[in-house]
Amino acid sequence: MRKSSTLLTRSLILAGLVGTVALFVAWTEGKLTKVHAHHTPEELRSYRDGLDLPIESNRYFKGSGQCSGCHGLDNIAPVFANHTEAGVDVNPVDQWRSTMMGNSAKDPFWRAKVSHEVAVNPGHQVALEDKCTSCHAPLGRYTEHFTGQGAYSIAQMASDPLALDGVSCVACHLQSADSLGIIFSGSLRFDTSGVAYGPYDAKNLFGAPMESFVGYTPTYGAHLNDAGLCAGCHTLVTETADLEGNATGDHFVEQATYHEWLNSSFNNEAHPETGVTCQGCHMPRIDDMMVISALYDFLEAPEYRRTPYGLHELVGGNTFMLNLLKNNNQALLLTASSVQFDSTIARTTKMLQQNTLLLSTEVASRTLDTAFIDVELTNLAGHKFPSGYPARRAFVELVVENADGDTLFRSGGWDGEYEVMGHDASWEPHYDVIRNEDQAQIYEMVMSDVEGNKTTVLERAKESLKDNRLAPLGFTTAHPSYDTMLVVGVPPADLDFNRNAEGEEGSGTDRVHYHVAMNGYDGAITIRANVWYQSAPPRWMEEMFAISTPEIETFRDMYAAADGSPVLIRSAEITDLTTAVDDLSELGVRIFPNPVQNGVLRIDGMDERITQVQVFDMRGALVAERAPAASPTWQVRLPEGAGTYVVVIRTRQRDFVERVVAF
Repeated sequence: MRKSSTLLTRSLILAGLVGTVALFVAWTEGKLTKVHAHHTPEELRSYRDGLDLPIESNRYFKGSGQCSGCHGLDNIAPVFANHTEAGVDVNPVDQWRSTMMGNSAKDPFWRAKVSHEVAVNPGHQVALEDKCTSCHAPLGRYTEHFTGQGAYSIAQMASDPLALDGVSCVACHLQSADSLGIIFSGSLRFDTSGVAYGPYDAKNLFGAPMESFVGYTPTYGAHLNDAGLCAGCHTLVTETADLEGNATGDHFVEQATYHEWLNSSFNNEAHPETGVTCQGCHMPRIDDMMVISALYDFLEAPEYRRTPYGLHELVGGNTFMLNLLKNNNQALLLTASSVQFDSTIARTTKMLQQNTLLLSTEVASRTLDTAFIDVELTNLAGHKFPSGYPARRAFVELVVENADGDTLFRSGGWDGEYEVMGHDASWEPHYDVIRNEDQAQIYEMVMSDVEGNKTTVLERAKESLKDNRLAPLGFTTAHPSYDTMLVVGVPPADLDFNRNAEGEEGSGTDRVHYHVAMNGYDGAITIRANVWYQSAPPRWMEEMFAISTPEIETFRDMYAAADGSPVLIRSAEITDLTTAVDDLSELGVRIFPNPVQNGVLRIDGMDERITQVQVFDMRGALVAERAPAASPTWQVRLPEGAGTYVVVIRTRQRDFVERVVAF
């Protein structure tokens, strides 16, 4: 621990860094003198290749650059603030600045889409831009409203440093607890009384620096850990216009991520034992005893440390846009470095691949004509997957190969244009059973206009033609807010979409049944299932790219240069050893009981014609083996737990197969 006696020496060192650090020495509390230093723009530039964070302020809001002095990089040795106990730098400012939230106002896709909506309905420009900036540029937009100036425009945002700060520090930490979770569509409530809310109680609170240098009084706010904090922007209801731009009086739920969470087992109020808030996943907690403010040595004392600590990773699933931002950093005037973007991209990929889905594959049965293959997806997210902006989609690829590695069947692959092969001209329906290679299971929302045609113009959206996105665990059609998150286009005959084996809702799963033609092939097959994710698929861009605006042209060039490859979410592979239709009667062999209930499988009636008996699990792993048949009876102890097994009885002429289920 650094002693207070080192502070004077440290102060002199800092004071000697003329032109590099502005030093403040103030406040005496007992024998401890606090030292506060701000990094200058020149010093910060030496740490990264992005632009400076904004330090502008007004009566209501401060730029993130004012927060970084204490809550950013602590590089004055010995370093301890905003670092884990293992010494890893997790300062919130540098984690946030390379996220989609940190770049929400500079996002070129969003800017292009706003200009697209305006080009379609130019008479709605004022209302459209004012609504869109309420979430993407809240500091600028709400300053305009608080001062009675009226609607806020994209043109104003473009020259407003606070607006360009995106969903910044104070965009969340100044949110009021008023109406939490019951206001949506960018109707945010800010506390403008001069407080900044944090998740820690007032015990041993050291607020003088924030009060003096930034102008906020740090205040405990339990609502900072409430999922309702996210509801204001992550449930968006739009008003519908017809093809002439006239309001129809209809409304469309563009996204309802917060309501999807409410209608799930992740809702911590309805399910306190299993629930987890938005922050619990997107700002994962660590239990380290953290020093959360830099450059005040006495804060290292145990009584000033804080735990648990929410990492400001703020990742979702949009690796495509993060890579596009990184590759166009200078053109977009971003504040994050390439290294910081790489960190956020890695965290996002981890979120997609480890916390999104489970995937399993099995062969339900097989004949010489058809292999009946089931692929089951289980949603691990606390909302639909995909969720949020309706461009996002996931799709299943199934590949079946013979013993020589030749492809017998492929559904759901993607081509050189990053489009799903076999995609219908307009949109692909939901499938319970897939029989042909030109059918692919795509999980997505498809919007329609007032004439029932597919559209990607949000203001024209009247209803969904399809919304088969995977429901979260616990999701039911009986939930009071189900009307904001309808399942659409899933036929009633699909009895295993979000239903368990007993037919009860809320499983968070879907099982896709593939009927793959074998055409007489009776050898081993390898089955590989992949789930891919795209946040900005090419089919979504077609309608927007048919129009030209400066913002669309900027994004078009960036999009064309980007790698649009889907992200692999999950993969599962099995080998099926079934080699013929089950017909043991001609051998006089009996395999029993089936299903197995006590873990013991018996095989009876074997003779000298049998050369080998093998038992495999559904992943192709050998469980038991006997060769040759020394006696007519064999007893096999199966592994504990439920499972499906394949018994292969080999003769010199052919192989016989029996599928066995154990409970």
